[in-house]
Amino acid sequence: MKYYLIVGEASGDLHASRLMKSLRKFDEMAEFRFFGGDLMNDVGGTRVHHYKELAYMGFVPVLLHLPTIIKNLKFCKEDIVGWKPDVVILIDYPGFNLKIAKFLRKNTKIPVYYYISPKIWAWKEWRIRAIKRDVKEMFSILPFEIDFYERKHNYKIHYVGNPTVEEVTVFKSQYVETTTDFCSRNGLQNNKPIIAILAGSRMQEIKDNLPSMLEAASRFEDYQMVIAGAPSIENSYYNKFINNYSVKVVKNITYELLSHTTVAIVTSGTATLETALFNVPQVVCYKTPLPKLIRFAFKHIIKVPFISLVNLVANKDVVQELFADRFKVKNIANELYRILPGQPYRETMLAEYELMKEKLGDHIAPDNAANLIVYLLQRKS
Repeated sequence: MKYYLIVGEASGDLHASRLMKSLRKFDEMAEFRFFGGDLMNDVGGTRVHHYKELAYMGFVPVLLHLPTIIKNLKFCKEDIVGWKPDVVILIDYPGFNLKIAKFLRKNTKIPVYYYISPKIWAWKEWRIRAIKRDVKEMFSILPFEIDFYERKHNYKIHYVGNPTVEEVTVFKSQYVETTTDFCSRNGLQNNKPIIAILAGSRMQEIKDNLPSMLEAASRFEDYQMVIAGAPSIENSYYNKFINNYSVKVVKNITYELLSHTTVAIVTSGTATLETALFNVPQVVCYKTPLPKLIRFAFKHIIKVPFISLVNLVANKDVVQELFADRFKVKNIANELYRILPGQPYRETMLAEYELMKEKLGDHIAPDNAANLIVYLLQRKS
C-alpha cells in the first residue's frame, strides 16, 4: 500500500522513521512519500520537502514566513491528490497537519490517520472538533489521552504504547559499562556521585534554566555536576554559563549519563519521562516570564494539572514541578536535598515510578501502530 506521511520537526522525523520501518514488517510492498527529515529519508521512499521548510513556531516567525507556509500547504494538498495514497499519516504538528486533514475530508476519500496526538489536552482543546470531524483513526502514545478523548469527548482512539519505554528498555539491555569506566571515559571524578542537569534542547531554555540549576546543584559539594548537552548546541554556548562552576558537559550520551546518575534536575518534556525510566529521582523546573501571570493561567486557563509527563501519566504529584513563581534557586536546592540517598522522599518517588511504568505498559509503539494501520486499511478495502 501507499503511505503519505507529514512531520514538522525533528522528534516527528524520529517517530515517523521508526513507524515506517514497522510498516514494512506488516506490509512488504509499502511505498512511502513524505514531508520529513533525514531519518525518514534513510528508511526509503520519496521526500518531497524537508520538515525544516515547515518548522516555524511562534507568532512572529509564522507571520514572516506566511507566504512559504501557504505555498507548502498548497503543494502538499496537490501532491497528495496526485499520488493517491491509501492513507495519509500525520505526526503531531497540528497547525499544518489539521489543515491537510480538513482538505482531504472535504475533497477526497483518502483516510487520515494521526500518529502521536497533538497536545490539545493542554491547550487549544477546541481542536477536538476538527480531529473528530477530519481524522479517521488516532494512535496515541500517552495513556492518559484515552480518558481525554474517549470519556470527555466520546472519540475512540488506540493507545499503542510509548516509544520512549521501548528505547530505554532496549538501551538498558545492551549497556554494560561500569560507573568507573564511564567516569574515566568522560573525564569525571570516580569518587563523587553525579547530579545530572538536563536543561533543555533550545538556546532560550538553556539560558533561562541552566544558571539557576547550576547554582542550586553547586551547593552539594560531595557531588559532581554533569550537563547533558543538547546535540544542536555548541559547547561555546554552554561556556557562557559554566565558567564559575566545576561542571562537565557531555553530548550524545544522555542515556549513558542517566545510567550512572544519583539525582537529576530536569526541564519539562520527554526528558522527565526518560529520567524516571532510568529510576533517577528528579526535580523538574522551568523558568517562565511573568511568573505570577503564568501561575494564574495554569490554575484557571491551561487545562492540565501538571507540566511533567511523569506526573501526567501517574495523574499525581510524583516529582516536584518548580515553574513560574516556584522557580527559585532555594526551592530547587531544597527539593534536591529531599531526593538524595537516605531521604524518605527518594524511596517514595522510586516506588511511584514503578506504578507509572505499569500505566505506560511495555508495548512496542511503532510495531503496534503499524500492525493496526495495516489491519484497518486492509479491512476497509
